[in-house]
Amino acid sequence: MRSADALSRVSDFAIIDSTLREGEQFIHAHFDTDTKVAIARALDALGVEYIEVTSPAASEQSRRDCALLAGLGLRAKVVAHVRCHMDDVRIAADTGVAGLNVVIGTSPLLREHSHGKDMAAIAHQAEQVITYVRGRGLEVRFSSEDAFRSDLVDLLALYRHVDRLGVDRVGVADTVGCADPRQVYDVVRTLRGVVGCDIETHFHNDTGCAVANAYCALQAGATHIDTCVLGIGERNGITPLGALLARVYTADRDAVMARYDLRALLPLEQLVARAVGIEIPFNECVTGANAFSHKAGIHAKAVLKNPSTYEVLRPDDFGVARTVAIGHRLTGWNAVRARAVALGVALDDAACKALTARIKERADEIGAAIDTETVDAMICSAGKDASASARCDSASHLPSPHVGASDARSHDAGPAAV
Repeated sequence: MRSADALSRVSDFAIIDSTLREGEQFIHAHFDTDTKVAIARALDALGVEYIEVTSPAASEQSRRDCALLAGLGLRAKVVAHVRCHMDDVRIAADTGVAGLNVVIGTSPLLREHSHGKDMAAIAHQAEQVITYVRGRGLEVRFSSEDAFRSDLVDLLALYRHVDRLGVDRVGVADTVGCADPRQVYDVVRTLRGVVGCDIETHFHNDTGCAVANAYCALQAGATHIDTCVLGIGERNGITPLGALLARVYTADRDAVMARYDLRALLPLEQLVARAVGIEIPFNECVTGANAFSHKAGIHAKAVLKNPSTYEVLRPDDFGVARTVAIGHRLTGWNAVRARAVALGVALDDAACKALTARIKERADEIGAAIDTETVDAMICSAGKDASASARCDSASHLPSPHVGASDARSHDAGPAAV
C-alpha cells in the first residue's frame, strides 16, 4: 500500500488550520475580533500546529487582529497569508507573526488575468520577497496558486529556485478543486524528489476530493496540510479539519491521539458553525448527527456485540455519542432487547421478538418512526413482572434510543448502552 511508502508522512505531519484566513472567505463569514480570538484559542486547545490568518494588508482591522492573535501566546504558530508583493510582506512582518505564507498564481490563466507576470518575473519577485522575510527572521512558505493547472516543468523549476533561496516550505495549491488523488500523489511525489524543504498542500473541495487529495499528499511525502473547521472557505471550501483527523486516525490512531485533543473537535465546530450561521451537516465526519447512528437490525445487532463491526472510529475518543434507533420498521429484536435491559424490563427472547413485530407494524401504520416515549411505553407494557412499570416510570433519565450513549469501553468490548 502507498501508505507504507518510505516517504509517507501519514503519521508525521503538521496541520495549518486556515479557518481564520480561508474560512473568512466563506460567503457567510464575518468574524469580529472576539470571535477570532475564541476560534484561535479553540484551535490551539485541539492542538493544530499552525493558525493561518488573513493578510494584514487586507484592511486596518485585519492588521490589528493579526497582531492581537500573534500576541496571544498560543502554542500554535500564527502565520499570515500574503501576496508575493513587498508592500504586503512589509506590513505583515511588523505584526509579530511567526511566519508568512507567500502566494502567487502560476497557471497560464492567473498569469494572464490576475497579475500579468511571466515565470521569470515571478521567480525574480519571489527572490526579493523571500530574501526580505528570511532577513526578518521569520518562517516563510512560498506557494503557487492554481498549481494543478500550471505547467509542471515551470512549476518544478520555480520550486527548486525558492528551495535554494531557503524557504521553509513550498506550497502546492489546488485552487479550483480540479485535482484527483492519483494526480496529487504523482505531483507531490515528484516534487519530493526536487526540493529538500517541507511541502505544504491546500485542496479545495469543488469536486469533492479535498480529503482524499490531502491524504494522498501525505502518502506521497507532503509534510503540512491546510484545513478549515467544517471545510468552510471560498466557494465549497477546503479540506475539513475533522474529516482529515478522521482519515489519518484510521491509519495511525495512537499518533493522532497523542498529538491532538480529539474531544475538542465538537465544541470547536459548534463555535465556528454559530459564528457563520450554519448547522453542522448531518453527515459531517465524527460530529454530524448521523455519524454514529445505527438503524438496520443487522447493523444494530452487530454493533451491540462489538462496535468495530460497523464503526471504524471510536466515538468515545472524540467525545461524541453512538445512537441505536429502534422505533422503526427496520428494527431488530436484539436492539429492542438492549433497550429493555436499559429500562430494567425483563423480557425473554420470545417476548422481545413479539414486541419487535408490534413495533414494526406500528411504524408501518403511521408511516414514520415511533417516538422514544411510545417505544419505551411499549417495552414497559410487555414486561412480565409487576415492578417493571415502576422501573419504567423512573427511567426517564436513561439515554434515548435515538440519542443513545456512547460506549466508554474499548471498541472490541461488549454491548453499548442503547
